[in-house]
Amino acid sequence: MEERRKHKRLDLEVRVELERLDEEGVITLKYVHVEVTDISRSGLGFKSKADLEIGSYYDTRIQIWTKEVVDAVIEIVRRDALPEGGYKYGCRFIGMTDTDALKIDIYQIFNDL
Repeated sequence: MEERRKHKRLDLEVRVELERLDEEGVITLKYVHVEVTDISRSGLGFKSKADLEIGSYYDTRIQIWTKEVVDAVIEIVRRDALPEGGYKYGCRFIGMTDTDALKIDIYQIFNDL
């Protein structure tokens, strides 16, 4: 199968906080447990028991391997039910500073060495 991603996905341990963004204001989802499966400059994959809608947007705070925090807005683009319960999500970053994206790029360079 041909790879369609623009950026290589990395497996790493990160912590993510999600805050739902909608037209009527911000609905905070506090302490939503997500298990990140991969991250790249263009997106994020994670598992969660929370039922999140495809096409919904979330303001995220991602604590990366260096303990730095990356702030980004994500859009849920894929949701697959898991046999053990919960869902596997695919998200794309739609708002991230170049500085924060560079942090992911730097980790990828060191990971490839």
